[in-house]
Amino acid sequence: MACRLFYGAPRNTARTDVVMPVLGPDRHAGAVTSLRSGTVGARFTILYAVVFLVSGTGLLGLAFVLADSGAGNVIPARDSPISASDSLPAAQQRIRQLEERLAMVDTQQTEQLLAGSLVALMVMAVVSVLLGRVLARRVLRPLRSITRATRRISADSLNRRLAVTGPTDEVKDLADTIDELLERLEASFVAQRRFVANASHELRTPLTTMRATLDVAVAKPHPDASTVALADRMHRQLDRVDHLLDGFLVLARAQHGTPADAALVNLGDLIEAALHDRSTDAQTKGLSVVVDVPSATEVPGSPALLERLVGNLVDNAVTHNEHGGWIRIAASAGAEGTVLVVETGGRPLDQREVDRLAQPFERLGDARTGSPGLGLSIVAAVAAAHDGRLDLLARPGGGLRVSVTISPERVPA
Repeated sequence: MACRLFYGAPRNTARTDVVMPVLGPDRHAGAVTSLRSGTVGARFTILYAVVFLVSGTGLLGLAFVLADSGAGNVIPARDSPISASDSLPAAQQRIRQLEERLAMVDTQQTEQLLAGSLVALMVMAVVSVLLGRVLARRVLRPLRSITRATRRISADSLNRRLAVTGPTDEVKDLADTIDELLERLEASFVAQRRFVANASHELRTPLTTMRATLDVAVAKPHPDASTVALADRMHRQLDRVDHLLDGFLVLARAQHGTPADAALVNLGDLIEAALHDRSTDAQTKGLSVVVDVPSATEVPGSPALLERLVGNLVDNAVTHNEHGGWIRIAASAGAEGTVLVVETGGRPLDQREVDRLAQPFERLGDARTGSPGLGLSIVAAVAAAHDGRLDLLARPGGGLRVSVTISPERVPA
């Protein structure tokens, strides 16, 4: 579906559309994190290597001392002994020769032992580092398994547990503590969602009673003008409260987990219906709307939640737009899934303030008209329920770019 709709007097909409890529994690920060994650392993490796080297050095030193102390008792077997017939000078000369030869042999043995010790120490240094690395990996293997399992657990899967088996040691104690923490978090999240849903339901009864009372007061014969005006204002406020309660219910449902009513939903039909519902407001503001969505674009998910997602995107684009402004809606399929983009013009925005818009009851200052609500927070919750995400970017030329990615992996049953 590709069309251009003009509400009111069209203006010159020629512009340069800058497609901003979704900002991914900083590579340098990822490298630093990876380096830090290996600090414990490096410490274990160094510790084990130092222990092995100290032990090896001590063992070689002991062998060197023992060999040095026993070397003086070694007499070459090929030397003939001194006989009794030798004269005293000849015997003394013979003794000096034997002492010199013994000293030379001792020096050679010492040098050979020292060279062998240095080679053995170098070999042991390499072996100790490798062996230390192997032992460090084996010691840290349970911790890495716990880390991977914990990272897979999110707010939508708090019912999962690590369930580490094995002997009762420090690692299992840590895993059991994390499981207890997850159990408390799950109970807290469930209680919060149940409270929001129950409170929203219970508040509808007094609102209905108040609306009925106003209708009865206005329906009387010849009502007072001030009464009618007050009733109109009260009706508008009651509608706002009712709309807010409906948003709470949708938000609680989107945060509850996997949608049970999954089906293939035509994205183009949802956009067309949402634009039709806000056509009056768009005409009043004189907005130019450009839709570039292929007619066969289908996404898997909950029809009710996806309808609310598209409706909130269109409502946000119309409500928070300048008079005579423009809206561009596009969709495309990529490796991560279907990407729905809604762009609007306007004044330059601060990206730090834009990042807060996905939180409930947040808005951008006084320049963005309308009261704060749950619009984009509901969009973020519905996208997360469909394994997707919401990205908000301040356009360099002014205005806002809202991008919603819906994962293709959620195949309806």
